Amino acid sequence: MASLRDIKSRITSTKKTSQITKAMQMVSASKMARAETNAKAFVPYMEKIQEVVSSIALGSTDASHPMLVSRPVKKTGYLVITSDRGLAGAYNSNVIRLVHNQIKERHSSNDEFAIIAIGRIGRDFFQKRGFNVIEGITGIPDQPSFSDIKDIANKAVGMFSDGAYDELYLYYNHYVSAIQQDVTEKKVLPLTDLDSSAKLTSYEFEPSAEDILEVLLPQYAESLIYGALLDGKASEHAARMSAMKSATDNAKELINSLSLSYNRARQAAITQEITEIVGGAAALE
Repeated sequence: MASLRDIKSRITSTKKTSQITKAMQMVSASKMARAETNAKAFVPYMEKIQEVVSSIALGSTDASHPMLVSRPVKKTGYLVITSDRGLAGAYNSNVIRLVHNQIKERHSSNDEFAIIAIGRIGRDFFQKRGFNVIEGITGIPDQPSFSDIKDIANKAVGMFSDGAYDELYLYYNHYVSAIQQDVTEKKVLPLTDLDSSAKLTSYEFEPSAEDILEVLLPQYAESLIYGALLDGKASEHAARMSAMKSATDNAKELINSLSLSYNRARQAAITQEITEIVGGAAALE
């Protein structure tokens, strides 16, 4: 049985750990509230640009663009959004597991795919296992602006246009609520999944529908990436908040258990001392 000093030391260290996890939980809750607001504020823009793109691409018979056309797939691009730090429960592992399984199912060699990793956790995982990581981006702020990822989003879209890969998939955690984040796979390019059932609005084009699509489609694809990043950041903070809450609760349970053991051990020691005193006094009589 552990000594009183050992138990007391464990209680003290566990209390200090619980204070840290409690502070991290509160910080993550604050960041999550802002990130959730940012993600929801971006939704109306995404819905409107999707409506405009769908109306032009599906409503005009003479409008065409390479980003709207499927081509034979020789190489697939994977854009994976994870975090730079851990302590977020299964936030990173769920995304990484899905991407890893999909690559194993679809491809037999590194020449058939390329990975763009946003976040240190995902980048390090795939690099250490020898996967073809062509870009690794770290240091994205907790509340990112479009300028923070403009270059990589532009590059990801540009590589499709240049033929570096023939399709691009996006993997991230979709924020549902503070306690639910769903791993999501979304096909970004080519843009063949436009909503044909949506209400199409009639537009007058100047100079032409093709010229407008030339500008609008890359912006739309980049917006899909940015929207996924906002969604992912809200999910990251929510996952870390939940993980830190669980850690704090577990620490409290451990402290209660150790306190009970400490009191029992102290009571046993006191009882032993009383017994020895009584026995010594009886021996003197």
